[in-house]
Amino acid sequence: MKKILFAALAALAALTLGACTSNQSQPDVPVREAGTGTLPAIAKDDSASTKKIETVQPPPLETFNPLKEYSIYFDVDKYDVSDTYIPVVRSHADYMKRNPAKRASVQGNTDERGSREYNLSLGQKRAEAVKKLMVTMGAKESQIEAVSFGEEKPQAPGHDEAAWSKNRRSDITYAQ
Repeated sequence: MKKILFAALAALAALTLGACTSNQSQPDVPVREAGTGTLPAIAKDDSASTKKIETVQPPPLETFNPLKEYSIYFDVDKYDVSDTYIPVVRSHADYMKRNPAKRASVQGNTDERGSREYNLSLGQKRAEAVKKLMVTMGAKESQIEAVSFGEEKPQAPGHDEAAWSKNRRSDITYAQ
């Protein structure tokens, strides 16, 4: 009886292992095309030897990274958003529209020049300008908080125009 049970188990194991192997080739796995940001979709037609490749755009929400560009820079003593940064603000406003549960903070910053009070005031005006533009573009006002850090959170150390130009900004950050 033990010999028959042993033979049956051995046969079952051989069948199981044989079922795991296959002579068929696996379909090609899509690979991101260099520089396009898109994935090729591979579709087989009636003949197994011919493959058709077409481009598929991923959904916008999957490709949007709100942290990719989050700083809006300003000229000296200014708080109006330059046309250069409208696309950055628009992408964040669109993200907020698509995600009504998200909360953002716009943090206004200045360079080190000027009094503490002046810099806090200017930083607040910069944050409010970005918030107002985001709301105009469709984000809800209740989703966005505008705060000023003045000169307290410099992005670049230094005491020259190169450093100051990086510190005159508003940063858009998201609550976790």
